[in-house]
Amino acid sequence: MPVVIGMRLTRWTLRRGALTKIAAHILHAVDESDAFLSLELVGDGRMRRLNRRFRHRDKTTDVLAFATREGPGPPSHLLGDIVISLPQAFRQAREHQQPAEHELVILLIHGVLHLCGYDHERGEGEARRMARRERALLRRIGAIPQLLVPLDSDRV
Repeated sequence: MPVVIGMRLTRWTLRRGALTKIAAHILHAVDESDAFLSLELVGDGRMRRLNRRFRHRDKTTDVLAFATREGPGPPSHLLGDIVISLPQAFRQAREHQQPAEHELVILLIHGVLHLCGYDHERGEGEARRMARRERALLRRIGAIPQLLVPLDSDRV
């Protein structure tokens, strides 16, 4: 189960091994242990462009998920692509009074669930179902290690 992680930001160092391990744990928990997953951490500008292009919403967002199994063609081991806005994750972490790593993992879980067919925008019932599953997966992960290290120690 390969997880490919890309990061287009230069102010942070990402502990890729730790994040890969968490992603693998999430995939195992949703019965997708053999799946390939692509994860990219981007800034607000890139996220806004992606959101405008694919969802026709001209603003940044926290996470986008692009499922590859929904389209036509032969079955694929690639579950899909998840894109997370790191600046938005930081803002939400501050708002929820949580560490940035906690918010990053929540967004990763949220993206994986979207790739698995969950969609909170289908209605309140589906939103509650997805939220319950997110909380259960977060509990299964347990303690979240430090995933992000600022390159400039004055930035946090």
